Amino acid sequence: MTFDWHFFFTHLFNLSPGYFGAMQRTILLAVIAQTLGIVLGLFLGIARLSKFRPIRYAAAVYVWMLRAVPELVILMLLFTGLAAAEIYRFEDAYLFGQIKVSAGFQAACVGLAIREAGYMGEIFRNGIQSVDRRQVEAAKAIGMRRSTMLRRVIIPQAMRVIIPPMGNQFNVMLKVTSLAAVIGVPELFQTTGTYAAQTFRVFELFVGLAVNYALMTSVWSVVQSVIEARLSRHEATAGSRTLLGRIREHLIGTGGREAGQST
Repeated sequence: MTFDWHFFFTHLFNLSPGYFGAMQRTILLAVIAQTLGIVLGLFLGIARLSKFRPIRYAAAVYVWMLRAVPELVILMLLFTGLAAAEIYRFEDAYLFGQIKVSAGFQAACVGLAIREAGYMGEIFRNGIQSVDRRQVEAAKAIGMRRSTMLRRVIIPQAMRVIIPPMGNQFNVMLKVTSLAAVIGVPELFQTTGTYAAQTFRVFELFVGLAVNYALMTSVWSVVQSVIEARLSRHEATAGSRTLLGRIREHLIGTGGREAGQST
């Protein structure tokens, strides 16, 4: 069977309501899971640096376990395993009495979030440790409480180190959402499979799916480049790394000196 270019471009540029809804669902799932993972990861990162060994060891075990277990296994354990063991069963819920949130979508949000927290915990830990120790000692010297010191001194300075890997993790999250198909979430991957079964245009549809994922991750790479440029605008080397150079670095990498650097 030859590649149907007309079908391919029609599907790619004229998204059906069902396919467009699946794309929105994919992005929403990624945003919710990433946000929850960041919040939980922040607490894990702080716990990993705690002076109390039980807290530090518990956080270390959590990070090790969640980074060692595949995302697919986590999703199946949450959605199917807990129900089979009669521990907990995810059920459809309604926000404001109108917006349906399926059981599979809830389980996917929780599963991807707790998995993401394991990575974000290490990212936050490394970011916090990158802050100059003298800044911490100065904050202690003027009597700052630990919570205030974290909020006003440590976290703001650590964000320059945290943002790049955090942005990369969100790019990964956009692609990992495809695993939610196994628990019945009609995101892009499952919806594409359904259309392929109906039209028998498997190759065209999945090539289009690959293009859509590439577009979503590329758009986020541009957004990430803008955020990083804003955070590093006061650095001594900020002038040598233009926004266009950052975008190119995120999308295709750089083989030599950044644009604008002297030779």
